[in-house]
Amino acid sequence: MKSFRKELWFELPTRRGFVNITSQVEQAVRDSGVREGLVLVNAMHITASVFINDDESGLHCDYERWLEQLAPHAPTAQYDHNLTGEDNADAHLKRQIMGREVVVAITNGKFDFGPWEQIFYGEFDGRRRKRVLVKIIGE
Repeated sequence: MKSFRKELWFELPTRRGFVNITSQVEQAVRDSGVREGLVLVNAMHITASVFINDDESGLHCDYERWLEQLAPHAPTAQYDHNLTGEDNADAHLKRQIMGREVVVAITNGKFDFGPWEQIFYGEFDGRRRKRVLVKIIGE
């Protein structure tokens, strides 16, 4: 069995945003040489997310609005976490909602995706460098 590891780095200029990372993860699968196996894609920061969904701008706007309704950034004083001097409690909650990681099957060297599925990095407290782990195992 082969094992392959790669880190993807992001620094979004805005507090929140979504980045389609499908092609970067596909390249990692090609680089790994794995034809049959699994790929784990994991946000390595507690205010960022990795998730699978459609790459449609209206959906991304809906996510932004929905997440802000569930865990609004302001007023920052509403969160006990922010008593530590930070202002990112909402980002921790948004990450919990959107998820930490995804696992995708690899068949014949390609993702075993459903229609329209893409992999995204979700940023909820940006303007600093964060990483995503891509771990591939298989034959």
